[in-house]
Amino acid sequence: MGSSQSSPLVSGIKAALGWDEKLFAFPSKFAYQLEDVRPYNLTIPVKPAAVTYPKTSAQVAAIVKVAADAGLKVQPRSGGHSYANYCIGGVDGAVVIDLRHLQHFQMDRSTWKAKVGGGTLLGDLTKRMHDAGNRAMAHGTCPQVGIGGHATIGGLGPSSRLWGTALDHVEEVEVVLADSRIVRASATESPDIFWAVKGAGASFGIVTEFVVRTEPEPGECVNYSYSFTVGSYATLAATFKTWQKFVSDPDLTRKFASEVIISELGMIISGTFFGSQAEFNKLEMNKKFPGYKDHHTLIFKDWLGLAAHWGETVALRLAGGLAAPLVSKSLTFNGADLIPDKAVDKLFAYLDRVDKGTLVWFIIFDLAGGAVNDVAQDATSYAHRDALFYLQSYAVGIGKVKSKTKNFLTGVNTTIRDGMPGGQDFGAYPGYVDPTLVNGPLSYWRTNLPRLQQIKSQVDPRDVFHNPQSVPLAGTPAPTSAPTMAIARVRVRKVLAKLCF
Repeated sequence: MGSSQSSPLVSGIKAALGWDEKLFAFPSKFAYQLEDVRPYNLTIPVKPAAVTYPKTSAQVAAIVKVAADAGLKVQPRSGGHSYANYCIGGVDGAVVIDLRHLQHFQMDRSTWKAKVGGGTLLGDLTKRMHDAGNRAMAHGTCPQVGIGGHATIGGLGPSSRLWGTALDHVEEVEVVLADSRIVRASATESPDIFWAVKGAGASFGIVTEFVVRTEPEPGECVNYSYSFTVGSYATLAATFKTWQKFVSDPDLTRKFASEVIISELGMIISGTFFGSQAEFNKLEMNKKFPGYKDHHTLIFKDWLGLAAHWGETVALRLAGGLAAPLVSKSLTFNGADLIPDKAVDKLFAYLDRVDKGTLVWFIIFDLAGGAVNDVAQDATSYAHRDALFYLQSYAVGIGKVKSKTKNFLTGVNTTIRDGMPGGQDFGAYPGYVDPTLVNGPLSYWRTNLPRLQQIKSQVDPRDVFHNPQSVPLAGTPAPTSAPTMAIARVRVRKVLAKLCF
């Protein structure tokens, strides 16, 4: 739908924002795509009907009403890091509500709960919590990511094994609904909305404020890395098997965070140990992972210094905060299943022979478990409480992403799926959206999807908050329950979680 300068949509949005020309933009504006739309994935062209910059919850509500009355879809943008540009609608014609002005922050020093504006970026959040009493919460490592999306889809990071996901810190929200009501939601007030927002927020409303519990900043921490850059990828398979066996130990301390990054340069095992160097040394990492070409450990006693270091990793320097032509895939290893040795061998042999179509690509295995898995599968709409680790792969093209590159990443997932029992029952992390999934909602929300659909039909019956893979209304022609194997794995994992994590 267009938005001529005299249309009801344009006049309605202008009125909602007090006719302040700095707070709205329409397709007729010069450099609209470059300055206001700002797609993160340059391979997916999207042209919204309007981009708005409200300063208050009341203005957010007014914009939602104008858009809904015009029959348009609405999506919020906090940091703007959607791999499929869903924060600008995912397809043409949506109204974008950019939350950049919602930056308020307040710490209650009696409860150590913080009120956080929905447009706050993670880098700013870390600094504000530190300044308010040396406090912290679990979240990801990219400082340009916004809490508005991060804490409503999951929010995984190095401290998640200690404290849970970002959304596990959320105890209350202020949210604007599709009928433009502004409501408070918590475990005791509007609990269905609260449950849905904690995992599928963009399908249900726009969170303008979070109330989050915080934790004391850790003291001494050790950041470590082991680089393996010699030989073929096939020669690295044994090292990956060792890592996988090590992180699957049910007695592994929750202080230990780890990831494996495979790239054109080889393989890196890195992470953070939330404890002293003496404690870290007892893990004997050097003996567990021999054959490394390079090894570094950095001791941090400054939380802000550690967070800054996370944001400077190779992967984030190349792709974390910059728009680019990119493609991404993910797998969630639910049920704490390990990749069989034969499948590991096939994966690394595949990396040797496949034409990747680009030099800028990453395959990342992130360790999860711990506190993330303490929470029941159905306690929030986030549906991956049984995951031991996650796979995220992405590649960046020059000008565009080649078909070879897309096929390469698809082949990574296929090789793993084909080599694992129940390989078709993997889920996908909703923060790593993949528009090529056959059934995105089912992959993202698994066994929680039916309840999400029922709540969606009640609070957003016209599907105002919509993107190409948002929660569909109840009765939408699509699978509405997880495959049988996935359901069985969830039940088994609930028992194992109590014993192992």
